Amino acid sequence: MFDPKPLPRRAGVGLKHEHYGDIFGKRPDMGFFEIHAENYMGAGGLPHRALTEIRKDYPLSVHGVGLSIGAERGIDPDHLARLKAVVDRYEPGMVSEHLAWSTHDSVFLNDLLPLPYTEAVLRRVVAHVDQVQTHLGRVILMENPSTYVAFAESEMSETDFVGALQKRSGCGLLLDVNNVFVSATNQHYSPKSYIDAFPLEHVGEIHLGGHATDSDDNGEPLLIDAHDREVSDPVWTLYAYVLERTGRQPTLIEWDNDLPQWNVLAGDAARAEAVMQALERHSHAA
Repeated sequence: MFDPKPLPRRAGVGLKHEHYGDIFGKRPDMGFFEIHAENYMGAGGLPHRALTEIRKDYPLSVHGVGLSIGAERGIDPDHLARLKAVVDRYEPGMVSEHLAWSTHDSVFLNDLLPLPYTEAVLRRVVAHVDQVQTHLGRVILMENPSTYVAFAESEMSETDFVGALQKRSGCGLLLDVNNVFVSATNQHYSPKSYIDAFPLEHVGEIHLGGHATDSDDNGEPLLIDAHDREVSDPVWTLYAYVLERTGRQPTLIEWDNDLPQWNVLAGDAARAEAVMQALERHSHAA
């Protein structure tokens, strides 16, 4: 059993086996590592041996991608039990999931699909979050999605939905800044206005990732939440805008596909640290 280590207000990166050599060889000055819970739901093997060693020296964040917390069918009790086993084993500083769904009846869809923002859906998600938090015995963070279109049946904005979810369930929030920029670009609204309306006081972690650029049938920009490249300059600008309002926050560089060399990933983490430090210096000077 590990001693609980809260996430420091620093930058971290996702833990990938391709970077084990650099991590174990260099023991880099990294704020924390984040794992996808589903990759560690087996009993043993190399992933657990490596994570056990890393967890001795670094705080950990556990990010779930498979609970399907917005699905109509309810939370899979077996999946929830496996998640609890991972959380109990490694005592992470944070546990988070997505405001999305990926299951229907017995079908699992390999994607994180958005929800219509209605009162009925809100009651369902609140109940599911409460179930998860009760089972884990801890507060979880819920992440805002990346979206490409809006549901006609939505009765409230995404920020109002997220705020109501937090208030009714007591959960924390994970603010994915790249998701905000992707959604705002695709749906033609201001990302800064979204941030201004977001309940920032309940944010416990921030995600930054890279997005791919495409165009829709009308030739308008279409951004894809790809997690396969460096964070773009507009997202860095929006990140600074967030930190001006929140102060330092644990910040993950999310890079899951087409993985780079370690120095490239660590470079994005160093840039996040530099943004935090620059804003602190500016605040102290003011």
